[in-house]
Amino acid sequence: MRFRYSTETNGKLVKKAEVYTVDEHRINYADVDPQAVYITRELQSRGYETYIVGGAVRDLILGKKPKDFDIASSANPQRIRRIFRNSRIIGRRFRLVHIFFGSKIIEVSTFRSLIDGPTSNTFGSIDEDVQRRDFTLNALFYDPQKQVVVDYLGGMKDIRKGYIRPIIPLSHIFTDDPVRMIRAVKYAVITDFKLPMSLRLRIKKSSVLLEDISPSRLTEEIFKIIHSPHVDKIIEALDDLGLYQYLQPGACELFKSNPGFRKRYFKTLELLAKNSHGGFKEASQAEALLALIRTYMEDISPWNDPSLQPASQMDILKNSFNLARKFVLPMNPPKVYLFNAIKILLLENGIIIKKMRLRKRHKKPLQENKKKKDPFPR
Repeated sequence: MRFRYSTETNGKLVKKAEVYTVDEHRINYADVDPQAVYITRELQSRGYETYIVGGAVRDLILGKKPKDFDIASSANPQRIRRIFRNSRIIGRRFRLVHIFFGSKIIEVSTFRSLIDGPTSNTFGSIDEDVQRRDFTLNALFYDPQKQVVVDYLGGMKDIRKGYIRPIIPLSHIFTDDPVRMIRAVKYAVITDFKLPMSLRLRIKKSSVLLEDISPSRLTEEIFKIIHSPHVDKIIEALDDLGLYQYLQPGACELFKSNPGFRKRYFKTLELLAKNSHGGFKEASQAEALLALIRTYMEDISPWNDPSLQPASQMDILKNSFNLARKFVLPMNPPKVYLFNAIKILLLENGIIIKKMRLRKRHKKPLQENKKKKDPFPR
């Protein structure tokens, strides 16, 4: 093992990080995304300190092939944009760069400062940036050129122990960002690591903070969960810790009043997870979303509602859509995904919906009969 040092103002060398070599971290270089390697190489060749970061490094160390790769660099977004023409800058408060390789997107962020605390949106150094990350297992930096892992906070040891340790103090880790509670649970499930009792208690105590999270952020998190091969276990863990009631309150109410509903709900999620584990084609957005509403929709069976008989197939679709949309609140999925999920369910019940287009809002045309003001009045 090697070490990284920095020099204090008095000239004294201080050990800052542990540096793990290939023999120690055992990352299979073949599992590293070639485009991520290309980006790091291009930025490093121009003098910018650049690493693959976050969950991708964690998964590589665990012997898994990551689905997504994120990069952190000392280069600012404008400079990154100039280097990579196939990119665009996104974000308002803190600017990020998305680099496009066909349908694949690799996100590049600039190191952030701690000037304004752990939620700072000011550019900084790698020493500061690492302190802003949520848990030590996600605070590792991998240099694919030198094939070393830089560890400032003992994340490598925590991974080897199977332990999820927060970086930000428990007193405000979730007040800064309540969504970290959901992520902590996800990390524990996908890695099969232990959540310390102190962290579990803090999550239960802070769960109500999720009430203030916007529907768009909750929707984003739920979509990540339902596309995970561990979807059933993640949702079960979220429910056990009292978090799922803020993501899907409609389902949780039925869990309490109808044990049979809960059992069938998780059976559906388990089937979705098994399909992902079995190497089948990844579920579409509609197919994954259907897993959240299937049990409820089958129970109420709006397509068998006498009040809709005889009714047009379009009326049945619209009625089913409205019921499903209300059930998944506060989640707010794109209409087309929910419509397609309902269409799949109706097809299973012998109701075929012809191809339809969702209405788009158009600007009101100018009234042709409206008198135009004469620019040259007599």
